[in-house]
Amino acid sequence: MDDGKPTGPQAKWWSRPTTGRSGRTEPEGRAPGEDTPTAPPGAGDPADPGPAGTPGHPAASGPADAAPSGEAATPMGVPAPTAGQEPQPAHLPRPSGAPLHEPDAYSTPPYGDPGPWAPAPPVQRPTPAHGTPVPPQAAVPSPQHPSPVPPPTGVPGHSTAVPQQPAPVPAQWGQYDPWAAPGQPLTQVGPPAGTEPGRRKNRRGGAFAGVLLLTLVASGIGGGVGAYIERNGGLTTVELPQASRTTTARAPESVAGIAASALPSVVTLHVSGTAESGTGTGFVLDNRGHILTNNHVVAPAGTTGDITVTFSSGETATAELVGKDSGYDLAVVKVRGVSGLKPLPLGNSDNVQVGDPVVAIGAPFDLSNTVTSGIISAKQRPITAGGEKGDGSDISYVDALQTDAPINPGNSGGPLVDTQAHVIGINSAIRAADSGKGPERGGQSGSIGLGFAIPINQGKRVAEELINTGRATHPVIGVTLDMKFTGDGAKVGTKGAEDGPAVTKDGPAAKAGIRSGDVITAVQGQRVHSGEELIVKIRAHRPGDRLELRLTRGGEELTMTLTLGSSSGT
Repeated sequence: MDDGKPTGPQAKWWSRPTTGRSGRTEPEGRAPGEDTPTAPPGAGDPADPGPAGTPGHPAASGPADAAPSGEAATPMGVPAPTAGQEPQPAHLPRPSGAPLHEPDAYSTPPYGDPGPWAPAPPVQRPTPAHGTPVPPQAAVPSPQHPSPVPPPTGVPGHSTAVPQQPAPVPAQWGQYDPWAAPGQPLTQVGPPAGTEPGRRKNRRGGAFAGVLLLTLVASGIGGGVGAYIERNGGLTTVELPQASRTTTARAPESVAGIAASALPSVVTLHVSGTAESGTGTGFVLDNRGHILTNNHVVAPAGTTGDITVTFSSGETATAELVGKDSGYDLAVVKVRGVSGLKPLPLGNSDNVQVGDPVVAIGAPFDLSNTVTSGIISAKQRPITAGGEKGDGSDISYVDALQTDAPINPGNSGGPLVDTQAHVIGINSAIRAADSGKGPERGGQSGSIGLGFAIPINQGKRVAEELINTGRATHPVIGVTLDMKFTGDGAKVGTKGAEDGPAVTKDGPAAKAGIRSGDVITAVQGQRVHSGEELIVKIRAHRPGDRLELRLTRGGEELTMTLTLGSSSGT
């Protein structure tokens, strides 16, 4: 019947010490308490000791027996193994009493921990990483070389053996980490570094302060580097791609081509007199130094003032007045001692069409060689300008070309050229945004896209007369107009100058049959709405030209033809 004990060959099981003979173990398969046979001589067991105090046997607490003759002594009196014989473990005194536990098939102490009467298990040393220095190993007891166990002491009459304690693991192995960084110390006196409560707190505070300081320094350096990069565009010199310089000529009809051709012929005039001064523009008419400009540009000089001409090249010269006419607002000056003059070709204003591109050149607000472009906005735009004197002697009547090319004070007298760089007009007036009375000359208001130029056909005729005779002639019909008439058309007045007749005797109008009180409504088929418009239309022609007039008399429409006369201008 199975009594719960293991059968067959069993591993050795260590029991408590008994009062019998020491140094033996229970045979396999024998119950505790049974007599055990004495080891045969020469088996390697120590001499059988008797009970404590028995004669002929040493006391349990006394020294161990000597080894038999001819055998090397080992601790606990165990003879050294002979050649070819396996070493046997040292036997502790056999405990008395029945075992507390069943035999362990694997010869391990109860519950897996070292028992008080079992030999210490071999120390398990970690295998260090390759290349890690290992400290010298301490001597550890082994089954072949057990450590001496002190003789039992305690209860009289009983052999009590002191339990053999496991060999302590060297301190360096207790803190050894095979996966630590090479060079880390394997031993350290006292607790591991940083484990003391006080030092741990201090090191944490120091680490935090170091991290904070490093963050501030890094932020400052990063901010400085970022500011430098932002100001300088990077850490290296920046070179942007750029097209190579070329000398490609512009098309002659382009604005650049027109400006390149016309600018050498355009000049800036600086005029100063006893009471006022001004700035304007002009252009060269011929190689003899004649320059055409507006009358209101040179008017401040009077008869004793100074006129200075500055060419596009920067060269300057003094000019003198040749002639002027306030009714056409034109004047001619002449420079002397200047060579290499380039006259600006004159075009034909009768060929101009609305919408044609044009370029204006001048010195607005004394900014010389300024080029602007636009189109012809309208033709035969009747305008009057001047009248500052109050007696009407400075009023000009112009059947003008209207343009949206920007014209400002200082552009007056400058050329308005076509795509062939030919002059088709003389810039003279602008409509100011702050004025509702009409075009102004020399005002300080800027351009609003309403500029007016004297047609070059009229300017050519007047310039020739000023150069040749010093005076210009005006075409006339020989009537005095009622400028207070508010109806549609130009009404012939009832009285003339100095209470004379309104229709000049033997004048063009008298010869055509025009009478006082007639209302002229059209000239050459063009509608006339006021007396100013009639004067503009008449002065747009030359003396001697034949004109067809349409008029009303007593509600009846009449058509008459006359030949223009002439009068001396001022």
